Amino acid sequence: MPLLGFGVYLIPAGEETERAVGAALATGYRHVDTAQAYGNEADVGRALRASGLARDEVFVTTKLASDRDDPEAELERSLERLGLDAVDLYLVHTPRGGPRRAWPGMERALERGLTRSIGISNFSAGEVEDLLGAAVVPPAVNQVQFSPFRYRRRLLEACRAHGVELEAYGSLTHGRELDDPVVAAVAADHGRTPAQVLLRWSVERGVAVIPKSVREERIRENAAIFDFELGPEDLARLDRLDRTGGAAIAVEHPWWTLRGRIRRVRRTALSRASGLLGRSDRDQ
Repeated sequence: MPLLGFGVYLIPAGEETERAVGAALATGYRHVDTAQAYGNEADVGRALRASGLARDEVFVTTKLASDRDDPEAELERSLERLGLDAVDLYLVHTPRGGPRRAWPGMERALERGLTRSIGISNFSAGEVEDLLGAAVVPPAVNQVQFSPFRYRRRLLEACRAHGVELEAYGSLTHGRELDDPVVAAVAADHGRTPAQVLLRWSVERGVAVIPKSVREERIRENAAIFDFELGPEDLARLDRLDRTGGAAIAVEHPWWTLRGRIRRVRRTALSRASGLLGRSDRDQ
């Protein structure tokens, strides 16, 4: 799995997704992350075909929607929308219904060759361990909210202790922390943008990132993170931004629960009122 991917969360289905993915592939991204719940798998598939790239040149991830019960059948539908014979990674989007609920179906999808690997998303350390107690095939990846402001040390350590790689979403904090003075200072020291510093922070730890944008200049900016390094002092300064206490949980407010959904609706309304929602273009 490439360390840099392109996410399509909150990009509207249709031409906008197709255009953004096409721009990312033209820039050099070789990893695209979508999901059944995003509603834009078909557009990702069209962009992949239009790129002219061979299938084995692009790593494609999709995710089982939390309200779906049959991972195998749902992946077949995803593959129809994507126009692919198999994805490279298929994730359980959330642990809704229990961490073991979907895993037998995920393993069947793997056995049938519908996906080349299977994993999870938004699972805490405890939920990972619970799943491992029943899994025949362990998850390859756990995709979670991860950034200097959400530096989940205990979750990272627990996953790696079990051979599960962590993958980051929310790396750019939906644009909310790009003007943080510490991030800005580190960026200025390296002649980089705050977004590049936040992405590089994860890459320094071997954690894949999947930033998204619909603007070509930002797509290019987010890709330019492999020609500089953060020093130990830079990393230490960024580490201290953590607000989770080194959490072993994947997200503080699970949106797949009733309480989480209510909170998310309220937060979205407040974001629209304050003009912050437009800044979420920076990342998923």
